[in-house]
Amino acid sequence: MRKAEGRRKIGLLTSGGDAPGMNAAIRAVVRTAVANDIQVFGIKRGYEGLLAADIHEMTANDVSDIVYRGGTVLRTARCEEMMTPAGPERAAQVCNVLALDGLVVIGGDGSFNGAAKLARHGVNVFGIPASIDLDINCSEYSIGFDTAVNTGMDAINKIRDTSSSHERCSLVEVMGRNCGQIALWCAMAGGAEEVMIPEFKEITPDVVKRQILENRGKGRQHNLILIADGMVDIEQLSREIERITGIESRSTILGHLQRGGAPTAADRMHAGMMGHKAVELFLSGARNRVVVMKDGKYDDLDIFEALEIEKPYDHRLYEIIKILSI
Repeated sequence: MRKAEGRRKIGLLTSGGDAPGMNAAIRAVVRTAVANDIQVFGIKRGYEGLLAADIHEMTANDVSDIVYRGGTVLRTARCEEMMTPAGPERAAQVCNVLALDGLVVIGGDGSFNGAAKLARHGVNVFGIPASIDLDINCSEYSIGFDTAVNTGMDAINKIRDTSSSHERCSLVEVMGRNCGQIALWCAMAGGAEEVMIPEFKEITPDVVKRQILENRGKGRQHNLILIADGMVDIEQLSREIERITGIESRSTILGHLQRGGAPTAADRMHAGMMGHKAVELFLSGARNRVVVMKDGKYDDLDIFEALEIEKPYDHRLYEIIKILSI
């Protein structure tokens, strides 16, 4: 593949878990690059596709009518070879053979770790944070989070209708892996009585059962409990609550329902702005940067510094949830 004389070339991939808004970011990168006479080559299936040199040139028309679609038109995958010492070196060699002047990576911390390994082998990388879990420490916001929360809220609203009609206790498990942000936001917006998250393990099944009994004593007709996935066996906890309290209980696992769907306006907006900024950074001559949101504004950080950042857990949101649940 010959590089057009005088024209720069960038690669673009999505990696890790898909997130609503990834397509809006792809669109922004492609159209900003094309507007600045930069060739863009889409890489299918993340780092797996890079290692296989599965790429194709993308034009402005190629990204028409994708801004409202969930998932990623470039597909995504998790690549075990990138976790080996030889994988990143071989991927960097592929970038050199393809004569890429830069590589834009849309994904989460795992994707950024892969990008950092490529940077150590001389590839100029630019990261755009996309994760429904809001678990990227270097950025206050990650593409897909708002849609995931709104999808969760839509389901919770429907569950609430049935829960209140039958005077039940409803346990709802949302996604999040090692991060409880989706659970916290859904608990706040859904008016939950309790929430179980990995950052605050003091809320045990026994605490939940005691809370439900106390609520009944206060005349509460139904209860909503939000649980981040991996905290407990939600179906077993539901059975225990019903056995101990005598209150009919039901469990619902939202699962991958939260990954899909058309992105919200917020996710489309942030994705578009972050995709545009990534190309602007490339045009400015910057190297190895991650686009982030800091203090409510779009910013960028060195990728190695970004991966070292630790985000402390703020207990205040949980405290407010409990105050408002009284």
